[in-house]
Amino acid sequence: MKIIVSGILGHMGREVLNLAENGVRGAVVTGGVDPMYAGTCSVPCVRSFEEAAADPTVNSLYREADCIVDFSRHDSIGPLLRFAKACGLPAVIATTGHTEEEKAMIRDAAESIPVFFSANMSLGIALLAELARQAAAAMPDAEIEIVEKHHDRKLDAPSGTALMLAEAIREVRPAAYPVLGRSGHSKRTADEIGIHAIRMGNIVGEHEIIIGTQNQTITLKHEAHSRALFAEGALAAAAYIIGRPAGLYTMEDLV
Repeated sequence: MKIIVSGILGHMGREVLNLAENGVRGAVVTGGVDPMYAGTCSVPCVRSFEEAAADPTVNSLYREADCIVDFSRHDSIGPLLRFAKACGLPAVIATTGHTEEEKAMIRDAAESIPVFFSANMSLGIALLAELARQAAAAMPDAEIEIVEKHHDRKLDAPSGTALMLAEAIREVRPAAYPVLGRSGHSKRTADEIGIHAIRMGNIVGEHEIIIGTQNQTITLKHEAHSRALFAEGALAAAAYIIGRPAGLYTMEDLV
């Protein structure tokens, strides 16, 4: 499969390129988009999707791709989706931190093209979310806290994955609601899901869900050892949505 990588010069973009060069999922990176592009890249590259649309040669080349994989910034989603819709290209959105307006753009695009959107491209995280749902349902009176840790360069806090895990819990606890950090002098309520973000060093990604009552505690934890696992997941998502009808797909569909 031929893919265009948005954010190709970033950490995750380079991981995707490396996996493709090693034949993972039969992927071939045929082009890239990155605002930091200054003339050096192992594949054809432009600085923006607007530039790709305006240049006839680049436009023709990029239209021949099978999918766009996005590991850029959340605020680049508009131009990416406009290009994807214009070319009829499926898109895997692996970037986090989108605003509600940007999420609305993603849902709108999914009416025209296949869009795979997940806050975390890890199969392990998808399983963690399912375990969290089961535990929260089995222990309806338990208090629940989520702690996430990432490297000091991550822009959004809390992580999109932490918010995704909270939403998974809310599927079986509709009255629950997230509380980001905690301050003040009031007691926590029974329905709070506390979410705490830690940023330091070069932590790839850790998510811990603590589910406890007065008498027992269950701790569910996922730890990413390498960014390559997210790139692998993105390529698996790309292979999954190519050829599928327009719609919004998630890791639950892939699992």
